[in-house]
Amino acid sequence: MTAVPLGKTDTEVVVSTIGVFRRSAIERLRAAGIETAELDTRVLLCHVLGIDEAALLTASDAPVFREVWAQFERCLNRRISGEPVARIVGYKEFWSRSFKLGPDTLVPRPESETIIEAALAAFPEREAALRVLDLGTGSGALLAAILIERPHATGIGIDRSERALTVARDNVISLGLGMRVKFICGDWTDAIHQSFHLVVANPPYISSGELAKLPREVSEHDPRLALDGGEDGLEAYRKIIRELPRLLMPKGAAVLELGLGQEIDVARIARDTHIYVDGPARYDLAGVPRALILRLTGQK
Repeated sequence: MTAVPLGKTDTEVVVSTIGVFRRSAIERLRAAGIETAELDTRVLLCHVLGIDEAALLTASDAPVFREVWAQFERCLNRRISGEPVARIVGYKEFWSRSFKLGPDTLVPRPESETIIEAALAAFPEREAALRVLDLGTGSGALLAAILIERPHATGIGIDRSERALTVARDNVISLGLGMRVKFICGDWTDAIHQSFHLVVANPPYISSGELAKLPREVSEHDPRLALDGGEDGLEAYRKIIRELPRLLMPKGAAVLELGLGQEIDVARIARDTHIYVDGPARYDLAGVPRALILRLTGQK
């Protein structure tokens, strides 16, 4: 049995090896119907052991001590009960960075990176001194990703939850962006009295009647305020789009994340408000129209 430096002493009780433990965990997750059993096991083991995936792959014969076993069992049981891995470990990777999570923040999802791609395409000059507004900032992932790619940009993040903003502040500080970001607790645009080059938002877009049908990982663990888009799922879009004429600077742009099948309806809301829809929505990797770019009429 090959030992690895996992912070344990020779006097502690060995209950298994990492390789055996890992295989057993994968089988248990699969039996619980979890399709990502192998990935989830790797992430949870790395979290508990305090090592990266490369070290995990070379530590198959290393011992698992009783204390580690107990900690991992707790994590595994939470996953089997339906809690997302990101909630268990407390962070999620987005735009190749790690973002801390909290009870009032959504788990950043890969499809939301389409918003970043669309925003960067709308403002391709890397050195542009953009002013960015992130509505419903949550963990701050969208705003932080844009500021990482546009080093002279500054931003404001708005959220109704002060607890979410505490998480967002921690994230931007850890990424070295603290001096370029301001956070405001408020309801959408009520506290904003300036204009911006770029407005981004991943608004709640699930219709109220569909919330109960969402997967347990979402319905039981993501904050309802970040999911519930009202009776038709479009309530937040109406509020945001109505304010764009005063929020956008000349030649500015708004990039909004869309739910499945919402492109036509959101584009219609924009046109009814005399907002220009800049081409079809940008597709995510699953082929879903995900990011809609809006501009002031005649300001493309």
